[in-house]
Amino acid sequence: MSKKIFYSIWLVTSLVLLSCLTIVLAVVYSHFTQEQFEQLRDETRLATQGVILDGQEYFENLGQTDFRITWITSEGIILYDSEADQTVMENHLEREEIRQALETGSGQASRYSSTLSTRLLYTAQRLPDGSVLRLSITQLTVWHLFMRFLPQILIILAVALLLSSLLASRLAARIVEPINRLNLERPMEAASTHRYDEIRPLLARLDEQRRQIQKDQQEIEKTSLIRQEFTANASHELKTPLHVISGYAELLETGMVQGDDVKVFAGKIRGESERMANLVEDIIDLSRLDGGAVGMRRERADLYRIAGNAVESLEGPASDAQVEVSLTGSPSYVSGIPHVLYSIAYNLCVNAIKYSEPGDSVTVRVHPEGSRVILRVEDTGIGIPQADLDRIFERFYRVDKSHSKEVGGTGLGLSIVKHAARIHGASITVESEVGKGSAFTLSFPEAGPAEA
Repeated sequence: MSKKIFYSIWLVTSLVLLSCLTIVLAVVYSHFTQEQFEQLRDETRLATQGVILDGQEYFENLGQTDFRITWITSEGIILYDSEADQTVMENHLEREEIRQALETGSGQASRYSSTLSTRLLYTAQRLPDGSVLRLSITQLTVWHLFMRFLPQILIILAVALLLSSLLASRLAARIVEPINRLNLERPMEAASTHRYDEIRPLLARLDEQRRQIQKDQQEIEKTSLIRQEFTANASHELKTPLHVISGYAELLETGMVQGDDVKVFAGKIRGESERMANLVEDIIDLSRLDGGAVGMRRERADLYRIAGNAVESLEGPASDAQVEVSLTGSPSYVSGIPHVLYSIAYNLCVNAIKYSEPGDSVTVRVHPEGSRVILRVEDTGIGIPQADLDRIFERFYRVDKSHSKEVGGTGLGLSIVKHAARIHGASITVESEVGKGSAFTLSFPEAGPAEA
């Protein structure tokens, strides 16, 4: 970066220097041309006085000069020319400086001479007898002027380029130094003392990205721990029914179980197999929900009817637990995946039934509320301690582990509810009091009439 700044400053300085040099040369050249005209006019006036006093003899005694002198009649005929044979020269009446001199008494002009291949300056003065005396001189070119001052120009260029290099180097270092000294771990600390207001947005962006990276890193670490814990818990949960199945199967295989006990042991094996199958199914469902339910078809679904189906399917378990389950509300439509919405209602109801005592009740309410659809599952069961409310949606987390063993289950129900709600854009709130029951409230975005 410092090299780019150095070269940019050096290049700009060099361009400015060359531009200034060009302008100065142009101004000097213009001034020098005016000086040549002034000198030529002075010489013309002096020569005019000489011709007036001495006539033709002035030219005979003139000797070598730096100027070309031409004497012309009022009709344009050449009487004398210091550098050419006047007898072969063309009529000069139409020359600009001659016409000006005949009209006003004096004249001047500059033009390119094709015969001499140079640009000439002309001044003319009218004599009392009506003739015109003209002097001319070769105009110096820009290149001639440049070469005349070349040594001085080279010295100035060398000094200027050296100074610009030193200044560009120091300036680049000063510009880059504060940036190099930035503490990227705490960029906003430098923002308050930094002398470049232009990079404040950059510092803010760096700080935001740093915090986001830290947050992502913490999230990755947390997710990694959750996955490790989930793998350990899943292995443990799967090993438990497998050990039971293996033990009962071994007793049956060795013939230690006879008669009617065989039926009992077979029932135990079947129950543990169903428990393991349910666990595997829940793990698969949770894995799909973790991936955002990619490939699952969404449609406009009646959440009230889906909750009714879940309540209906749990009539048997609720009757066995002596818990009354009821549904209230009205048709309410959301855009979602029907079987995933069913698992939300089903798992919430199962959870409420499991943690209720005989004689308790579970109420499921579904109704629209503004632009949202509310699903509320409320029970009068044992309730959840406040210390456990933040963890109930963790995988395999159980509030009352001794009671959980009695009621069974995979320990993934509320985790499935959380992930299923997330992919439907629903929010979850939990209210609970130990001994009085719990209430889970989910708020879904309402689906429009034509939404699919």
